[in-house]
Amino acid sequence: MKTNLLKFKTLWTKQAKWISAVISLLIWNLQSAQAQDGNAGINQATSQVKSYFDTGTNLMYAIGAIVGLVGAIKVFKKWNDGEHDTGKVASSWFGSCIFLVVVATVLKSFFGV
Repeated sequence: MKTNLLKFKTLWTKQAKWISAVISLLIWNLQSAQAQDGNAGINQATSQVKSYFDTGTNLMYAIGAIVGLVGAIKVFKKWNDGEHDTGKVASSWFGSCIFLVVVATVLKSFFGV
């Protein structure tokens, strides 16, 4: 357990360093840009994000379907091997598929897209 926690902390610090570098690069890039109309940029960004939202939702549905297929195969293998925790594994895989579908649907309705 401690080694997994240590690996997670190491991975987290590497990701945090990368994310902070990207954020500082974006801030530097924004400071060097010329002043423009902020409303036009925000409206353009909003329309672009809305246009990609349906595609992103469909992508989440597809990922949910793939996770469901992989989970079904793993549960079937465990069931054939006669392992006792088959129900637990099935519920976790099924829960992850349901989570992806629900998140995609809730985000779509929450943002009114």
